[in-house]
Amino acid sequence: MMIRPLPREETESLIQKVISGMQNLEITIQEDTPVSIISMDKWDWSQGVGLFSLYRYYLETGNESILSYLTGWFDARLKEGLPAKNVNTMCPLLTLSYLYDLTGNPDYLRICEEWASYAADEMPRTMEFGITHNAIDNPNQGELWDDTLYMTVLFMGRMGVLLNKEHYVQESIRQFLVHLKYLTDTRTGLFFHGWTFEGNHNFAKALWGRGNAWYTAGLVDFLDIIQLPHGVEFFLLSSLERQVQKLAELQSPNGLWHTLLDDPTSYEETSATAGFAYGILKAIRKGYLSEEYREVGMKALHAVIGKIDGKGAVHGVSYGTRMGRTLDFYKHIPQCPMPYGQSMTLLMLVESLRHAESLKHVDSL
Repeated sequence: MMIRPLPREETESLIQKVISGMQNLEITIQEDTPVSIISMDKWDWSQGVGLFSLYRYYLETGNESILSYLTGWFDARLKEGLPAKNVNTMCPLLTLSYLYDLTGNPDYLRICEEWASYAADEMPRTMEFGITHNAIDNPNQGELWDDTLYMTVLFMGRMGVLLNKEHYVQESIRQFLVHLKYLTDTRTGLFFHGWTFEGNHNFAKALWGRGNAWYTAGLVDFLDIIQLPHGVEFFLLSSLERQVQKLAELQSPNGLWHTLLDDPTSYEETSATAGFAYGILKAIRKGYLSEEYREVGMKALHAVIGKIDGKGAVHGVSYGTRMGRTLDFYKHIPQCPMPYGQSMTLLMLVESLRHAESLKHVDSL
């Protein structure tokens, strides 16, 4: 029997809960980062992922309260002063670039131009010109992380289109290709968390769930931003298809995936599952993946819904994860509601509305 999305009314109710949960997240663990990545009142990658999902929800609904929240958030952060530029602090700029389209605020464009120029021309690079995953607490010299594609490269490509700077567009494409070259596990089609040119290895060879989800969820949105050469598009989509083939094999019977995808002794993790559900369902709708994977995406959708509490907080989400030198490291990352868990769940729920309408149309034929 086909697994179906929830009725529209139930999904929209969940969406409102998840948004409220994101905007009112409480810090429930002892954080080990210089700046909180739980509180939505800070500027970092975690909050940036959350903001982008709110923007995408605004596009779907035209809900002015969401637009007001987004502009208010950025105006408050700009008044406080922006942090130093690095891969992670780039993340909120993707949403800001779209808010410029909506508001025409010249301050938004000025900041986006400045940061995009830094990302394309000044940000530290590894060998073969990959973006070094430099962060607020560690330069990570010579290291490529799969997180970088979502946190910086989407923004770079977007600014290339917005500013008509082909150099930025081509640089964003190169980053996808370089990262896939060094992070792809050719045995499985999944992606390792990182690679270092300092020692020429993939650290613990961790097939980390959320890192893989950054590709699944990020690629389908990158294809909305950039008109890729067909050869490059075919290459990236074939990588996606092989990844999803393996994900289908590794999905737990309850619909979730483990934080180490190939290790059933590692805990099940919700943000990765939501990211996979979103990416798979959107890829099916756009014709990038076969209908045969719909059941995988829907099973994941229902599993994530089961992790949403009465206040809209999404549980079973692993805290921010640095590069692990051992596989055991990933098993001990604490879990609590996080902005990116809320965000991937929101993207997934909004995408599911499209599928509910599609199946309703099919049923009426």
